[in-house]
Amino acid sequence: MTLDPLLAQIDPDGEIPPLDTWNPEQQGEMDLLIAADGRWIHEAVAIVRPRLVRLLSTILRREADGECYLVTPAEKQHVQVEDRPFLIVDAEPDAQGTWWLTTNVGDRLALDEHHRLALSETPGGEYVPEVPVRFGLAARLGRNVYYRLVDQAESRELATGGQELGLTSGGVWHPLGRLDGEEGDQTGPDPETPCA
Repeated sequence: MTLDPLLAQIDPDGEIPPLDTWNPEQQGEMDLLIAADGRWIHEAVAIVRPRLVRLLSTILRREADGECYLVTPAEKQHVQVEDRPFLIVDAEPDAQGTWWLTTNVGDRLALDEHHRLALSETPGGEYVPEVPVRFGLAARLGRNVYYRLVDQAESRELATGGQELGLTSGGVWHPLGRLDGEEGDQTGPDPETPCA
């Protein structure tokens, strides 16, 4: 399927439509892959226009079956996602100490009780934090952002033993990894292994 019929149904301003209220009967499969590194690849060709990726990202949702779909009022198209559909590419604290995260598709969210970091496994077998964004979709912390947050992190004792590395933002504790007791041994990205 080409993107043109789908794009004709999308708000060109890139606002997030009410996907949770849309339940189209027409379904299909689109040759679109969202790679773990944040690239959107349509019919084996990377989409290089950021505005087009942003536009498509506004109609993406994850459903109860765990799969991701591009959804309009008239149809939904199944797409492949290697890891998480979004990537956190920037993080900045505000004057109150709340960290604001920015995704590769232009979403900006506060790291708080509604957007909590959680450790989950990447396709490469590493445990890297992710954060919920919208409609069941999450963003994986990019390597640079992960290490930036680690630089600001503190450690806490776990009730089960060992320590957890994390930070407080928006009045909530956000885990970045576990320290396994031996110095320098923590879960999280291996500096020598590429990841999202």
